[in-house]
Amino acid sequence: MIVLLSPAKKLTISGNKPSSFSEPEFINEAQKLIKELQKYSPPKLQKLMSVSTDIAELNVNRFANWTTNHSLENAKQAILIFTGEVYNGLQASKLNKTELAYAQEHLRILSGLYGILKPLDLIHEYRLEMGTKLKVGKHTNLYSFWGDVISEKLNDSIKNHSDKTIVNLASTEYFKVINTKKLNANVVTPIFKDGKNGDYKVVMMYAKKARGMMANYIIKNKIENPANLIGFNEDGYYFNPKISTDKELVFYRN
Repeated sequence: MIVLLSPAKKLTISGNKPSSFSEPEFINEAQKLIKELQKYSPPKLQKLMSVSTDIAELNVNRFANWTTNHSLENAKQAILIFTGEVYNGLQASKLNKTELAYAQEHLRILSGLYGILKPLDLIHEYRLEMGTKLKVGKHTNLYSFWGDVISEKLNDSIKNHSDKTIVNLASTEYFKVINTKKLNANVVTPIFKDGKNGDYKVVMMYAKKARGMMANYIIKNKIENPANLIGFNEDGYYFNPKISTDKELVFYRN
């Protein structure tokens, strides 16, 4: 069983870093994207990414200083560099060595720049959303650039797992890079809804944190069977079997 998360827009290179780390699989592909991004001035990058002037300038500098060398001196483990609601829920800094080792086998983070990351992969600070319409050679966007590469890597990763299930805790924008027709696995998507006056809806801010909490729950309990996901009851959420299916596990919170 493998769990998928999206990255976060916010990152921090500061803070404690464990001594154990791994290297991203697709640094060469990331370098191709960086070379293209280095052609962009702050105004052009601002238009491409629909971001503020400050964020555009920050990322022009990040891309200019990006290097294929990833070390504990200039990079940080993916599971710890991202901040934001999902990663507030994940609480990666509180995971012990055994839990991080489990996450390394069972958790993957999708990335516009790096494709797909293991939790302990060292990465540089960057901003590149998967939905960005960056032209690279014959490719008009990142979905085209990555093609089936990420799906094939997932197949390679899950082939040694006893349960061939992908738990999709990623956003729609990121999961779209997966070619499910070529995936040698079942996909299960947990959905988190909050209730008000009897009406239950996905509130994105809460749902993002819940995705992180579910990932934490899986890691802490070393869950290897998707049937055990229904026991998730963090922060007031509970499984609703009446509207759930084999493909979508719906959790309510009153």
